[in-house]
Amino acid sequence: MPPAAGYPAGVRLLPNAVTVVALCSGLSAVYFAFSGRFALSVAAAGIAALCDALDGRLARFLDASTKIGAELDSLSDLVAFGVSPALVLYIWELNDLRFGWAFALVFAVCAALRLARFNTLIDAEDEYPFTKEFFVGVPAPAGALATGIPLYLWLHFGPGWWSTSLVVGLWMVLIAALMVSRLPTLSFKTVRVSPNYVAPLLVLVGVAAAVLVTMPFLGLAVVAAGYLAMIPYTVYRHRWLARHPETWYVAGRDRREVARAARAARRLGLRPPLRRRVAGRASAMARAVRRFGEESGGRPAGNGRAPRPSGQQPQRDRLRLGIRRARRR
Repeated sequence: MPPAAGYPAGVRLLPNAVTVVALCSGLSAVYFAFSGRFALSVAAAGIAALCDALDGRLARFLDASTKIGAELDSLSDLVAFGVSPALVLYIWELNDLRFGWAFALVFAVCAALRLARFNTLIDAEDEYPFTKEFFVGVPAPAGALATGIPLYLWLHFGPGWWSTSLVVGLWMVLIAALMVSRLPTLSFKTVRVSPNYVAPLLVLVGVAAAVLVTMPFLGLAVVAAGYLAMIPYTVYRHRWLARHPETWYVAGRDRREVARAARAARRLGLRPPLRRRVAGRASAMARAVRRFGEESGGRPAGNGRAPRPSGQQPQRDRLRLGIRRARRR
């Protein structure tokens, strides 16, 4: 690919250089763990995560996306967020456990499977228009961040039940299962912040930076726990969008308006039409409206039969129209 206008060929190598730095940082985390400097291991893993967040954006900004860069990024993620966390936690706590190496292998294999599935889904056809707003399963960087929670708590509070070998091993297996699961998780690449929330978000970023500077390991544990706590909401959001096709091609703030309208309709007792038979349901509603108008005017219905008793007809017409009687207080 020829160099983009305005950028020399050397500058276009910058994204791949950042990816290599991420790879070296992941391996350095293992090196620091061998010497017992686990705080430096966490710092090296943080540098790897920062580089992983930058290399893709640099490649798009410089128009320097290449096949070798994509493959190198996947290999770097496997080492930095799959192999490296497994080895660090094994050296820290699992080496005295009988099945500790098995826990480390399970985590590394699940990270590899997660990255392989991500690569295969890049060119796959999206099931829904909003599919790009979600990941399938917990991403490898987020999984590496979450699996280190016991280590973060040990570095901040000291030994405790969270640093026992069995708890660490089971926690690794749980995070590994989340990585290979089919649960939808939020993709922060597509998040758009409303101008009304820019100032509060900047304040929140400042608070988070202050916490990370003063209590870095506790702050990392809180961030990782917060991400895991968002998964149930993300699953609910994905299912809600799948059930509301009218929101697929609108912006986020418009989706909120649609959600408010849906909640207002439920409060009024309005039922949505059957989604699998929309056309038939619409025809039934049209016939019910026409029959209701004819019979209210005293004329016979279209089939020539006499109108039903007045006590039963309004209730049945309301059911045909999808309207429930208001609840009595």
